[in-house]
Amino acid sequence: MGFAKMVWRLLVGIKDALVLLFMLLFFGALYAALSAGPAPKAPTREGALLVKLDGRVVEELPKADWQQVLSGRGPDAQVRERDVVRAITGAAGDDKIKAVVVDLSRFRGAGFVHAQDIGAAMDKVRAAKKPVFVFGRMISGNGMLIAAHGSEVWVDPLGGAVVEGFGRQQLYFASLLEKLKITAHVFRVGTFKDAVEPYFRDSMSEESRQARKALYDAVWDQWRADVLKARPKAQVDKVLSDPVGWYKAAGGDGAKAALAAGLADKVGTRAEFGAAVARVVGEDKHDKLAGNFAHVSLDGWLNANPMAAKGRTIAVVTVAGEIGDGKEGPGTAGGARIARLIDKIDADEVAAIVLRVDSPGGSVNGSEDIRAALVRQKAKGLPVVVSMANVAASGGFWVSTPATRIFAQPGTITGSIGVFAVLPSFEKALASWGVKGDGVRTSPIAGQPDVWTGLTPETEAMLQAGTESVYGRFLGLVSASRGKTPQEIDRIAQGRVWDGGTARQLGLVDQFGGLDDALAYAAQAAKLKQGEWHAEWLGTGTGALAKFAAAMRDSGEDDADGDEDEDEGRVGDWAGLVAAREQAQASSALDQIGRLMQARGVQAVCLECLAPQAAPAPKQGFWQGLVLRLALWAGVAPQG
Repeated sequence: MGFAKMVWRLLVGIKDALVLLFMLLFFGALYAALSAGPAPKAPTREGALLVKLDGRVVEELPKADWQQVLSGRGPDAQVRERDVVRAITGAAGDDKIKAVVVDLSRFRGAGFVHAQDIGAAMDKVRAAKKPVFVFGRMISGNGMLIAAHGSEVWVDPLGGAVVEGFGRQQLYFASLLEKLKITAHVFRVGTFKDAVEPYFRDSMSEESRQARKALYDAVWDQWRADVLKARPKAQVDKVLSDPVGWYKAAGGDGAKAALAAGLADKVGTRAEFGAAVARVVGEDKHDKLAGNFAHVSLDGWLNANPMAAKGRTIAVVTVAGEIGDGKEGPGTAGGARIARLIDKIDADEVAAIVLRVDSPGGSVNGSEDIRAALVRQKAKGLPVVVSMANVAASGGFWVSTPATRIFAQPGTITGSIGVFAVLPSFEKALASWGVKGDGVRTSPIAGQPDVWTGLTPETEAMLQAGTESVYGRFLGLVSASRGKTPQEIDRIAQGRVWDGGTARQLGLVDQFGGLDDALAYAAQAAKLKQGEWHAEWLGTGTGALAKFAAAMRDSGEDDADGDEDEDEGRVGDWAGLVAAREQAQASSALDQIGRLMQARGVQAVCLECLAPQAAPAPKQGFWQGLVLRLALWAGVAPQG
């Protein structure tokens, strides 16, 4: 009987393996069929450039894996900022493009700098005497910043537009940890390094409040100025000073309120919006569905207008997302992966390196791997220039230190020169259950740190000393890079976060400018003239799997009416917006808990920099995970 069971299990295993192999071959063949054929050399028809900002606007698209694809999930919908900016800017001079349409129906957020860059590209289209139509359901946050640059903004009758300002509440766990008898051992350097405050405080420190208010005020002033410059009649201050009165005056109708405040120009369904666009660019002769208009998609335009590849190469290396130690990414900044990309650069073929940073930092080891690789290439004579996007803080600044010149935008969030480590232990919780630890050791640090019986004083002292040593190294790197003494850097460091404008005044940033400015400077440093070089992004390909997953998710992408995905990713009204924000806050709180429970070394990460106004919804299993973790914390479930 036992032998028969063993044979049966073997046969079942072989069957499962064959099914999996067949599925892999099937999906691979299907993707190959979908992607076969050369990209068109020109837009197939005249009309509008349709830019669907579905999901989040990001610096670098993520990579997918087979498990995600086979489970029916790919990476969350995202669109790359440089693709959007290049297409919209190119549309200004494309004779076949009569207008640009920006669809914000499924927009889930963008960094401030990215939103500004997209708005500036839209301004170029309008300067070329072409209209820019914007459609959204519930437009808010940096979506409103983008929409403000449209020549005609439409909102759905059940939606609207709102101005909220910047700010966030944060949870503090000190009392909860005390009640659960969990000890959070915090090691940090930097008065303003407040990422770990929630683990030992019940409220925000005055230093943290001061720094965050200064940052929010500076960026908010820029946001407000940008919107009012693009849309002078927008009643931003009125909405902020009396939001309830503004909303009630419109009878609680968000669309009417948006019109009254000058945040939108027209109210209409997507079909009505599409008909208005069609009167300008022409009807879609291939699809007479209501709301459709003649257009080319974002991907279609990009494929038809590939980037020039003449002259010497300027390599663009992207550090996007939190920095890790390994091969994570693209979409996450795996230190080992990025360092390998840099080391593989041939100094004979590449004229310069531009490091594009959009990261709050992360692992010190991963950050150092990237920095050291840049130093090695710099020693070969390659110019190294840094372009900061939305965020280049903490470890994001660490990797920027080899640069001969640092470019940032006034709204870039940077600084946060400080480090920390946090370790939990459960000796008090176990003692309350009658469980105590005992044993022998040959030294005070043998068997340390011990999550069950706590840390010895010697271990705590050594961990703090090690953290201080890393901070000292951080100061040394920044001071050498910025031409200042460590003492001068220490006065503006201490973990404090700065906006790009203040950072430039303090000498942490050299020059205002975007990626194009950094590339031009790198070319100049390499003694190349205009037309003698081109940019090449290294290691940013998402791979066939991600493209296949996106193709499956967006199989109706070219439909201008967008109704193929009405049930997914849609925030249709104020209540829907609030619900999406609530999910984002819950996800953020769980992330805070998870960071305490995860094993990490010394971190150079700016968690306070990650305050998006719209975050991706929690993944499946979110609430189950939350209950499980709370159970683990309370000691009622085994950890495994």
